[in-house]
Amino acid sequence: MSLQVGIIMGSDSDLPIMKDAIAVCEQFGIECEVAIVSAHRIPERMVEYAQRAHQRGLKVIIAGAGGAAHLPGMVASLTPLPVIGVPVATRNLQGVDSLYSIVQMPVGIPVATVAIGNAKNAGLLAVQILATHQPELLQKVQQYRQSLCDMVMDKQSKLEELGYQKYLQQMF
Repeated sequence: MSLQVGIIMGSDSDLPIMKDAIAVCEQFGIECEVAIVSAHRIPERMVEYAQRAHQRGLKVIIAGAGGAAHLPGMVASLTPLPVIGVPVATRNLQGVDSLYSIVQMPVGIPVATVAIGNAKNAGLLAVQILATHQPELLQKVQQYRQSLCDMVMDKQSKLEELGYQKYLQQMF
């Protein structure tokens, strides 16, 4: 399969969060590229990356950023591709600043945004976007969803079997 997802971040300090999006792509057999693309420190690189992403075959971009978190929005303003923003938690404001920066996009420049630090959901959303035109990927998404259902039902069976007190003891 060819390169389909770009996973970018403003700094290498975002990589511990963004690795979850990379892992999801790998789990579903989707080839991705990973890059540091700072909106503030190397804006020319960001512009070039965003403007050429679709020409390189990318279909979706996942952009993680903390603090001012301009990367997802700026990339979205420069590319015709869907962009998924991952707000990265910051020390002082725990990522609320990043979340607000990413979700407050003007009309006409959307950025799909996941919860603070939830790069796994960003990866899953990218997979689902790609699955709209790839039947084999859609089947993998459906199997994944079924595994979530099975996991919850297994927990329910165990809860019924043990009762809530013993279940809680086993949780901790």
